Amino acid sequence: MTQDASADGFRSVARQWLAENFPPSLKGVDVLMMTATGGTPPPDAQRWIVAIGNKGWGTPTWPTQYGGGGLSREDARILQQEMQRAGARNPIGGMGVVMLGPTLLEYGNADQKQRHIPPIVKGQLRWCQGYSEPGAGSDLASLRTQAVDMGDHYLVNGQKIWTSGAQYADWCFCLVRTDNSRKHEGISFLLIDMHTPGIEVRPIKLISGNSPFCETFFTDVKVPKENLVGPLNGGWTIAKRLLQFERQSLGNGGGGGAAHGGDMRALDVIAKSYLGADGAGRIANADLRARIAQHQMDAKAFGLTVQRAVSEAKSNQGPSATTSIMKNAGARVAQDRAELLLEIMGYQGLGWSGEGYADLEIESTRTWLSGKAVTIYGGSNEIQNNIIAKRILGLLDHQ
Repeated sequence: MTQDASADGFRSVARQWLAENFPPSLKGVDVLMMTATGGTPPPDAQRWIVAIGNKGWGTPTWPTQYGGGGLSREDARILQQEMQRAGARNPIGGMGVVMLGPTLLEYGNADQKQRHIPPIVKGQLRWCQGYSEPGAGSDLASLRTQAVDMGDHYLVNGQKIWTSGAQYADWCFCLVRTDNSRKHEGISFLLIDMHTPGIEVRPIKLISGNSPFCETFFTDVKVPKENLVGPLNGGWTIAKRLLQFERQSLGNGGGGGAAHGGDMRALDVIAKSYLGADGAGRIANADLRARIAQHQMDAKAFGLTVQRAVSEAKSNQGPSATTSIMKNAGARVAQDRAELLLEIMGYQGLGWSGEGYADLEIESTRTWLSGKAVTIYGGSNEIQNNIIAKRILGLLDHQ
């Protein structure tokens, strides 16, 4: 069988499976966002989560022994195309999928993989990230949250900040200090059950009107020894690897990124609906038309570059420092879209609430505001530029 015939065969299988399992009522609906805020999704969404989770296609390239799809990169690409054709969005995601899962597959022991990967694959548990602290953001290795060896467990005390989704999370992957005599070499990587006594979560309300970020306090929290990932004091290496996966995911959303939300139609279609078209059927405003065309070319070029970077990362045993470039570029593409969208909508794109604004207009305003955070979380643009300078351009590190 030729490669083309094999690809056509899988395309038929994927198309048939989606026709049988994807509820038409969810066409274009982001089910993942429904579950991200702790809400209970409607019955059709629940059935979709169970179906794709049991099939393993929510994590299509992950190993089948942990419930993943076990697909090749080519078949995973075909599956994505068929899902787009059907209007189906992947309901399996979050930090468990984009950050912890790939890291655990690389660094976790057999028991940790068997315990934690299958629930991630099925979308059954929510994870949050315990990295940043009030005094340890860009200089993450200055973290002070302590994990003291108590024999059969660690006793954790300290505070984390910007822990996205902590108020809804079941588990947290957390960096803790296990050796005060060394900076980077004194950090360990723990998995912490968020239902453990001694954990307090306080949401931080943002200008966008929602509260994805939280302060998280640990007071005499007992963590079993088996929840240590990798060697004791070896967490910094694991932490850096996880950040590469995070930056890769942030970059992959760049055509989206901050643009996840609001009116997701093509900008030229939206512009015509608000501003009208000229006699040739083009956007009436020539300057805006040119800038939208430039953005669409940038977004397309970025998407193709992401595909190439992902392929290179898999062939090179994981993401590299180029993820820092993609993260910065993705943030810029996403913000350009959000700003163009508000310009197109005019006063209607500046609404906060009220009957005078459509839901998509209000959502677009908040998407634009929250999108500014993309240049900060996951490592600020300035930090990414430092990484690019050192690891890609080979400039000297004077730190």
